[in-house]
Amino acid sequence: MYRKLSYVLAFGVALSLTSCGKKLGQLNADYFTVNPNPLEVVGEKVPATVSAKIPAKYFVKNAEVTVTPYLVYNGQEVASQPYSFQGEKVRGNNPVISYEYGGTATVPVRFDYVPEMAKSELQLAFDVRQGSKQYVLPRVKVADGVIATAALADAATITPAIAPDAFQRVINEKYAADIMFLINQANIRANQLNTDAMQELQRQIREADADKSREIRDVNISSYASPDGTMEFNTRLAENREKNTKGYMTDQLRKDKITEFGELTAQFTAEDWEGFQQLVAKSNIQDKDLILSVLSMYKDPEVREREIRNMSSVFEVLADEILPQLRYSRITASIDVIGKSDEEIKALYASNPSELSVEEILYCATLTDDKNKKLDIYNTAARLYPRDYRTYNNLGMMQYELGDYKAAAASFDKAASMGGSAEAKMNLGLIELVNKDYNKANQYFGSAAGVEGLGDAMGVYYLKKGDANAAVRAFGDSKSNNAALAQILTKDYSKAKTTLAGIENPDATTYYLMAVLGARTNNESMLNTNLRQAVRLDSSMAQKAVNDLEFANYNLSKALN
Repeated sequence: MYRKLSYVLAFGVALSLTSCGKKLGQLNADYFTVNPNPLEVVGEKVPATVSAKIPAKYFVKNAEVTVTPYLVYNGQEVASQPYSFQGEKVRGNNPVISYEYGGTATVPVRFDYVPEMAKSELQLAFDVRQGSKQYVLPRVKVADGVIATAALADAATITPAIAPDAFQRVINEKYAADIMFLINQANIRANQLNTDAMQELQRQIREADADKSREIRDVNISSYASPDGTMEFNTRLAENREKNTKGYMTDQLRKDKITEFGELTAQFTAEDWEGFQQLVAKSNIQDKDLILSVLSMYKDPEVREREIRNMSSVFEVLADEILPQLRYSRITASIDVIGKSDEEIKALYASNPSELSVEEILYCATLTDDKNKKLDIYNTAARLYPRDYRTYNNLGMMQYELGDYKAAAASFDKAASMGGSAEAKMNLGLIELVNKDYNKANQYFGSAAGVEGLGDAMGVYYLKKGDANAAVRAFGDSKSNNAALAQILTKDYSKAKTTLAGIENPDATTYYLMAVLGARTNNESMLNTNLRQAVRLDSSMAQKAVNDLEFANYNLSKALN
C-alpha cells in the first residue's frame, strides 16, 4: 500500500514538473478571432477586440505571457497596449489560464489611424516569462487591413457660418401726421395744418417726389370718432372727417404738383373702441381696471357706452383725458427708398469702395462665386469698417475655405472679441476641429446655438468622436458628403444614396462614397460608374480605391482603366 501511494505521489510530482517546466509551444492563428475583421476606423482610431481560446494542456502553470498587438504597414509598425495572462502557479494579478482545461482571454486593441494602415496586418507578439527564463514566441497574424471609410469625414469641407449683411434693395419708410378735431366737429382747423408733424410729412412727400432714388408707394387716410354718442351720429362724423381730410390732401398734392404717389386711399372707423382700450390701459386712471372689465364684458358698443357713462366718478376723467385723443384723422405716406443696383455696387467697389456702406460692401461679396474675389472684398470691408465684427468673421470664412486656417483663426478671434458673435464662436469651433482639439471644438459649438450650419459642424464632431448615430441626428436633412458618410456608417444605405444625389456641387468624394454604396449593396455597375467619375475628378482616388477593402471583392479594372 505504501509503495502504491509513493508511486502515485511520484507520478503527480513528475506531471506537475512537466506542466511547469516545459516551454510554451507556438500559438496557432486558429486560436484567435478578431472583431471586427478586417479592422475598421471609428472616429480617428482603429479599435478592435482580439479573443483567444487557449486549448487544454497548453498554458503551463508557471508561465506569464505578455501579448502585444502590432499593426504592421508600409515597412513600419505601431503597438497597442500590451496585456498579460498567467498560469495557475504565477503570483500576480493577471487573468489566469488553466493548464488542465485551457481558457479564454481578451485583448483590447486600439491604434491611432493613419492613411497607410489601409493595407496592413494585425499581428500578435508574445513575450514569455517562465520562472527565471524569458523567451519570445513567433508572432501570429490575426487580421488583414483596415476599412477606412469613416476617415473620409472632413471638417475642411464644412462651410463656416457667415455673418449676413442687412442690405435691402428697397427700404420702406412711413411718415405720418394727425389732424385733431373738436368734439362733434369735422372741419379742419388751420392750426392743425401747421404742426411740426404735418410740415415734416409734406416735406418728405415733396422730397420723395423729386428724388429718383425714392418712390411714393401710397398715401393713406384713416379717420376716427370717439366712442361717445350714438353709433349713427358717430358714423356720419367719422365719414365727414375722412371726406374733409381726403379733400385737403388731394388739394395739397395738386398744389405741390405731385402726380406720382401710388394711390390715395381713405377709410373711417365710427367708434374707436380699440384705441379707447389702449389709451385707458396706458393711463393712470384710478378705476381703469373696472373700465377694461366693462369693455371685455359687453360687445354691444351702445351698452358699453351706457355702462361707462354710469361710472359718473370716472366718465369726467375719460371725457377730459381719453376721448379727445380719439377724434382725429391720420395721414400716412408710404415711401420706398430704392437702393443701388447690383451693377452700381460692383462698379463702386471697383472704383471707390469707400462710397459703399458696410451693408452694401458685405452684399457685394455675395455677387461673385470667385473665392479669391470674395476674400479681397472682405479684406476691404475689414479695412473700411474695422469695428463691425461681420467683416472679420466673413474674412475668416473665406480664409478657412481657401485653407489658410491660421489666418482664419485670427480673423474669427477678432470677430468674437467684438461682442461674442455666435457665428464667430461656431467658426472657432471649426478651427479646433481641423486642429483635432475636439473638447475645445465642442465648447465653442455650445456657444453657437441657433447658428445656421451648426448641425453640419456638430455632425463632423460626432464622426470624429466615433459616434455615427449622433452624427446622423446632428446632420438632419443636410445634403453633404459628411452627412451621407454618417448614414453609410449606420448602414442606412437608401438614405445615404438620396443624400448624395441631393448634393448641389458633387465632387470626387461624393462619387467615391457612391461607389462605396455600390460595393456595400452588391451593385457593381453603380460601383464602376461612380468610381470612374471620382478618379476623373481626382486621380489620387485610383490608388486609394486599390487599397480600399470596401472594394476587396471586386475587380476594379473596368473603373480604373
